[in-house]
Amino acid sequence: MELPRQKQILLFYCVEAEDLARKVAAQSDCIQLQSINWRSFPDGFPNLFINNAKDIRGHHVAFLAAFSSPCVIFEQLSVIFALPRLFVASFTLVLPFFPTGSFERMEEEGDVATAFTMARILSNIPISRGGPTSIVIYDIHALQERFYFGDQVLPCFETGIPLLKQRLHELPDADNVSVAFPDDGAWKRFYKQLQHFPMVVCTKVREGDKRIVRLKEGSAVGRHVVIVDDLVQSGGTLIECMKVLFAHGASKVSAYVTHGVFPNKSWERFTHNNKEDSEKSFTYFWITDSCPRTVKAIEGKAPFEVLSLAGSIADALQI
Repeated sequence: MELPRQKQILLFYCVEAEDLARKVAAQSDCIQLQSINWRSFPDGFPNLFINNAKDIRGHHVAFLAAFSSPCVIFEQLSVIFALPRLFVASFTLVLPFFPTGSFERMEEEGDVATAFTMARILSNIPISRGGPTSIVIYDIHALQERFYFGDQVLPCFETGIPLLKQRLHELPDADNVSVAFPDDGAWKRFYKQLQHFPMVVCTKVREGDKRIVRLKEGSAVGRHVVIVDDLVQSGGTLIECMKVLFAHGASKVSAYVTHGVFPNKSWERFTHNNKEDSEKSFTYFWITDSCPRTVKAIEGKAPFEVLSLAGSIADALQI
């Protein structure tokens, strides 16, 4: 059976995602980078211009976004809503990190589910000549959020776990690796993709105002244990989980998260020259380049390593 011909993709990108966009384009001759003039009026509102707008007619177009803060979302949404209306053959939005995903819970009347709000906004992206917009998102925080999107768009949910699996197989002690989950939520999300590794499951319990991490099942004795989760903010849970694993006999502890958010430079807690209370530190801390600001901040700083989503994004653009 003859393989389908690959699409030629014109890839636009926001300022923050330029490095990742260039890596994506380097993956395939079918991906060509395009540019946007990201300017502002004196009052601070965006003054944007899509270069070569007439030349993109009839082409498959994609936009690589990075919603790193509320102040950059509006200008990117303006472009995202404009591109499909330029008579393009199809439009794909790549939003590696869906940033409001950890704020979807409503525990009492008055709480605002901002993840739902963001999904509703993105669900109103105009259709292109080829039909609804495709939205590519990696490891969305809560799986039920896939149902927040309306029928006007086609969400495509991807994962960074294959990158982790490849890296683990490259380790000198690959045959001694176990995978740990900091809570039941992480286990439910990822265990099926990591079943060939021995597993350790931790749990978080409340003691007064504190959340205490405890080992729930599995053995860490003598193992290189890799904690796996979808994202990290302050990193407190990962550090507590690391301490529990060392206390239960782990020889090494590393960590992987798809999204290294790290607000307020909280990544500094994990660098090897800033060990907390002389505790053992992480051997490796893997993140992807879904959060470009973090990638630049941790460059060259142990124990961090970046596993690039570029190849995965290039493949997703051909779906």
